[in-house]
Amino acid sequence: MKYYTADSIRNVGIFGHAGEGKTTLAEAMLFNAGLLDRIGKVENGTTASDFDPEEIKRSCSINMSVLPIEWKDTKINFIDAPGGYDFYGDVASAMFLCDSAIIVVGAVSGPVVGAEKAMAMCHEQHKPHIMVINQMDRENANFEKVMADVNEKFGPSVVPIQLPIMQGSNFVGFVDIVNSVAYKFGSKGLEEIAVPGNLESEVQELYEKLTEAAAETDEALMEKFFEEMELPKEDFLYGLSKGVKEGSVTPVVCVSALNNTGVKTLADNIVHYLPSAAEVKLPEATNGEGTPIELTRDGKMVCHVAKTINDQFGKYSIVKVMRGTLDISVAPYNVNVEKAEKATAPVLMRGKKTVAVDKLNAGDIGALPKLQYTSTNDTLCDQSDIVKIKPIVFPAACISMAINAKKQGEDDKVISGLNRIREEDPTITIEKNIETGDVLLCGLGEKHLDVVCGKLKNKFNVEATLTEQRIPYRETIRAMAEAEGKHKKQTGGSGQFGVVNIRFEPADEGVDFEFVDAIVGGVVPREYIPAVEKGLREAMVHGVLAGYPMIGVKATLYFGKYHPVDSKEVAFKSAARLAYKAACVKASPALIEPIYAYNIWVPNDNVGDIIGDLNRRRGRMLGMNPVDGGTEISAEAPLAEMTKYATDLLAMTQARGHFESHFVRYEDVPGDKAKKIIEAAKIEDEDEE
Repeated sequence: MKYYTADSIRNVGIFGHAGEGKTTLAEAMLFNAGLLDRIGKVENGTTASDFDPEEIKRSCSINMSVLPIEWKDTKINFIDAPGGYDFYGDVASAMFLCDSAIIVVGAVSGPVVGAEKAMAMCHEQHKPHIMVINQMDRENANFEKVMADVNEKFGPSVVPIQLPIMQGSNFVGFVDIVNSVAYKFGSKGLEEIAVPGNLESEVQELYEKLTEAAAETDEALMEKFFEEMELPKEDFLYGLSKGVKEGSVTPVVCVSALNNTGVKTLADNIVHYLPSAAEVKLPEATNGEGTPIELTRDGKMVCHVAKTINDQFGKYSIVKVMRGTLDISVAPYNVNVEKAEKATAPVLMRGKKTVAVDKLNAGDIGALPKLQYTSTNDTLCDQSDIVKIKPIVFPAACISMAINAKKQGEDDKVISGLNRIREEDPTITIEKNIETGDVLLCGLGEKHLDVVCGKLKNKFNVEATLTEQRIPYRETIRAMAEAEGKHKKQTGGSGQFGVVNIRFEPADEGVDFEFVDAIVGGVVPREYIPAVEKGLREAMVHGVLAGYPMIGVKATLYFGKYHPVDSKEVAFKSAARLAYKAACVKASPALIEPIYAYNIWVPNDNVGDIIGDLNRRRGRMLGMNPVDGGTEISAEAPLAEMTKYATDLLAMTQARGHFESHFVRYEDVPGDKAKKIIEAAKIEDEDEE
C-alpha cells in the first residue's frame, strides 16, 4: 500500500444496530478492493473483522476493527464498530477514529435503536454521515417503508440519492437520483438502463428535495434557487456535497452487502461526498503547560491511542496520527505517564492481520507494537513539542458481579488476566469490596461481563465464574446502652485482668465511629486506653445481628478497673469486645443497606413504566427533567434492588435507556427484609462451622 496524505484519506466508521450487516458490508468492501479471495460470513466465523473467538462463538462484533482499503487513488480506513450496547466502549473508540460515518439500517427492520444512537452520536460529535439501507436482498425488504420511518425519526434532511429497482422481491439495480440515470446489476458490473416508468415521478420529487437541501447550505445558492426554483447542476452538486460534509444533509443509498450489489457505488459515494482527513476539524488539545491550542496537520508528530489489543502475538496500540509523520525516527513520548517509549515502526491493522509500513502521515490510522508504558486514551508525541489530546469519553460501568477463579489457587491468574483485558477495554473496572470480600467485575451489561470471562479462558487459559454481588449491608444502633466488660484470666504466674465500663450511643450523622475517653482518677491507666479503642474497632468489624460491620457508633469509656500486676493491653482489648457485644444487643441494633442515587435517561414513552418499576424496587423519585430525545429521571433506591438494573432497563426501553449511579448513604432495611437477611446470615454461619 502506498503512502497517502490527509487529503486522500477517508476515515469512515460503520455504525448501526447489531445484525444489520455492518461486518458483511466491510467484508464486501475488502473483497472489491482485491484484498480477499471471497466474502466471509459472520455465521461461519470467516470475516476479516470478527476474528476474536468470542465474536465467532456469538456471531456478532464485540471489538472495533480497522480495515484499510485503497479505492480510486484514495485510502479508506473503515472502522467496523459493534452494535450491541454492552460493547459501546469500542463504539466510542470507533467514533473517535472516524471523521465520518456510515449508518447501516436494515431494509426489513428499519431504523431501530442502534441507528438512533449512531445518528445521535454523529450529531453530537459533528460527524458527517451517509445512511445505507442494507439487506435489500431479503424477503419483505421495503425501502419505501424504511424511508418513511427514517424521516419520521430523523427528519426530512435524510434524503435518498438512490432508489432501488426491484423485480418482485429481487434487488436488480438502482436509480441514481443525482444524475437521473438508472443502472442494472450485471455480470460485468453496472449496466446503464432507462429509469423505470413507475419510478419517474418519485425520482423527480426526490431530486427537488435534494435541490432544496443543497440550496439551504449556502446563502447565494438559496437566493438563486428562489429566483429560478432550480439550480444549475454544478451548483447543485456543490451544495449537496457541502451539506453532507457539514452534516445538514444525510444522503441515503441502498445495497445488499451479502450479494455485493451496490457496494462499489457506495465506495464511490464515500470518496465523493464524505470529507477527507484534511477537511475535518482536529480534536481539542493542550500544550505542555495545559494551555488550549489549535492543532494543525503540520508540525511534529502527535498521535492518540484509541484502542489496545493484546493477543498471542503481543500488544498493539491503535493510533490516529493527528499531526506530522509517525515513523521510526522519533521515539514516541507518552504525555500521560511522562515516559518515552522505544522508537518502533508503525503497522497497518486489517482485522487480525498486520501490514508493515515505514510511516503514517497526519490523518491516517495505524498501530504501534509492543509499547511498554502506553494504554488506551494516552497521547504520544515528539518530546520536544508536548501536546495532549482531549481524551475519549467512555461509557461508565453500570453493572457489577462477583468474579472468582473456577479452580482453587488461580485467583491471581484471574486478576492478572483481568488487568490485561482492562488495557483493551476501559469500560471494565475491578474492585475489591472490603465488607463482603468479593472481587467485583464491573461493566456495561451481563453479556459484556460474560465476554470478559470468555477472554480470560481464550487468552490466558484461566476460567472464572460470575455470581451476583453480595450487598455490603452494615449495622448500627438506634439507642443508648451501657455495659461492663471484664476479662480475667489466671493460669499460674502472671495473669490477665481488665475491666471497662462503656456507654454506646448513635454517633453524629456521617461519623462511622467515635471513641471518647472519659476516664477520671486513673481507674484505667493511660497506657491501656488505646487498647480499649483498638479492641472496639476490631469488634465492630462484626455486628451483633448478622455479622455485618457496625457503623455510626459513639463509644464512651467512663469507668474501669485494673490490677497493678496482671493488667495488660490484651486484657483491656478483650474487655472492650465483651462490653461491645453486651451493650449493642440492648441498644436497638438495626440492619442498614446502601442507598444509591440514580440519574436515568429514557425516551418519553417509557417514563411511566420506569417510574412504576422504580416504585417496585423501593425507589424514591426526586425529580424529572426534559432532555434531548427524552427525560432524565432522578431517583434513589437500595442497591439490593438494583443489581441487575442495567439489564432490566435495556429490556424496558429496547436498549434506548441508560443510567449513572453513585452511593449516597445507608438507611434501615425494612423489618421483613431485615429478618430474612439476618436469618440467612445465621444459616451461613452455621454452615461454615
